[in-house]
Amino acid sequence: MSEDSTFNQNYAEGKRAFQNARRKAFWEDIMNLLRGKSPELLSFDDIKTRLRLRQESYKGLQDVPLDRIVGSVGRYRDFSSSFLPKGNEIQERWSRVYAKIHSMEGVPPIELYKVDDVYFVRDGNHRVSVARELGAKTIEAHVTELPTPVDLEPGMTPEELDAATSHAAFLEETGLGRSRRHRQAIKLSEPSRYPDLLGHIYLHAAIMEHEQGKPVTLEQAAADWYDKVYRPAVTLIRKYEILERFPDRTETDLYLWLVDHLRDMRETYGDEAKTRTFSHALTDFLMENRVDIPKSLLVEDDDSVIITRSQVMKAVGREEEENIVVNPNGNTNPT
Repeated sequence: MSEDSTFNQNYAEGKRAFQNARRKAFWEDIMNLLRGKSPELLSFDDIKTRLRLRQESYKGLQDVPLDRIVGSVGRYRDFSSSFLPKGNEIQERWSRVYAKIHSMEGVPPIELYKVDDVYFVRDGNHRVSVARELGAKTIEAHVTELPTPVDLEPGMTPEELDAATSHAAFLEETGLGRSRRHRQAIKLSEPSRYPDLLGHIYLHAAIMEHEQGKPVTLEQAAADWYDKVYRPAVTLIRKYEILERFPDRTETDLYLWLVDHLRDMRETYGDEAKTRTFSHALTDFLMENRVDIPKSLLVEDDDSVIITRSQVMKAVGREEEENIVVNPNGNTNPT
């Protein structure tokens, strides 16, 4: 059998495979809509804008898992979320790729962008689609990485992508994605609360400026807040393995609860509450949720103290009521 006749035979087989894939794409779209998932691939340009991706670095030729490829630069509407073809207009090209894969010539490596641990097709959408339809697990690709501090996974819902966007915006604005690359996680289950964290840092900056007598950038204040307020709180949460009993919460969720609780206690008890610390708040959290309190937590040597912001604001010439956490080195930190 000649090479041309073999190609034509494989091409005809590809056309049949394409129609079968189209039927599967139809039902996949329906199931995704019922489950609240996007029926389309992710748009690389949209993700790049959302996560404020800027830097690129070529990582070489790699074998990439096909199920980690979640989007495309320009053809994200042509395929389903698992790269099944959605329109008959791409049948000829899809079928030709199918035939070439089965030929002695084969097909060249595709080109991918990597963001966190997922990939977007820069060139080779049809090759990815055919390879997945044929049951392949990996594909050879030239990979260019765009680093990001947020986590991305295949199958993320629109709500999860919105949360990742809020997370990325917070890390970008505060500079913590750069200044504290090996930081403990700062991730909220309620994205609407990132402005609360940002408010803590802005107040922290005001106190630092008063203490140092010079301007402080938001990035400097964020790094100091992380080192002296946030990380000690997270260390305490991890020490007593609190989240093992509360899997739906994050460490940052609990940090905000502790700060809010200390603020409420301060408002309730006034000066009598100024010896309340993160360890006291954590004890109250466990008690409120009817969880046994470790004896060592009751005697935890925790130097964070809640005081009113008005006490500090008077020192800097302002009359505003809020709350400040005093960190272990004796400096004041806004909450």
